[in-house]
Amino acid sequence: MGEITYIRGDATTPSGKGVKIIAHVCNDLGGWGKGFVLALSRRWPEPEKAYRAWHRDRADNDFGLGALQLVQVERYIWVANMIGQRGTRTGSKGVPVRYEAIDAALAKLADEALERGASVHMPRIGCGLAGGKWSRIEPLIAERLVGRDIAVTVYDHGD
Repeated sequence: MGEITYIRGDATTPSGKGVKIIAHVCNDLGGWGKGFVLALSRRWPEPEKAYRAWHRDRADNDFGLGALQLVQVERYIWVANMIGQRGTRTGSKGVPVRYEAIDAALAKLADEALERGASVHMPRIGCGLAGGKWSRIEPLIAERLVGRDIAVTVYDHGD
């Protein structure tokens, strides 16, 4: 079994060759406007457009906690919108991250990555605005992705 590679850099410019999937966590409210999604939207309009349409048509699709939406943004680059956050952080209502939902979305992501022969690239998902702890998320990534021999690179923003 491999391991997660950690590098300093920008997850919106994934390193390496071949097909790449950039994974990130979205909320279940249809809100897109803070955190890593801003960096994604600066590079490509498609992930936000697809996420908003997915949410708008949620009565007719699988939009909800644990769901995964793959959006192709370049010939060899896909963005994985993963619903792993219940609402957003407002006041003192606790953290919106949902570990079970991230786990479910990662399981779906593994199938898609294997089907495409893709590596997976991400910031420390669920740990920014979602308020999650990396110590809870890292084992999920190790089990769901690395455990299935999918190369994973986690990007820490350099200063």
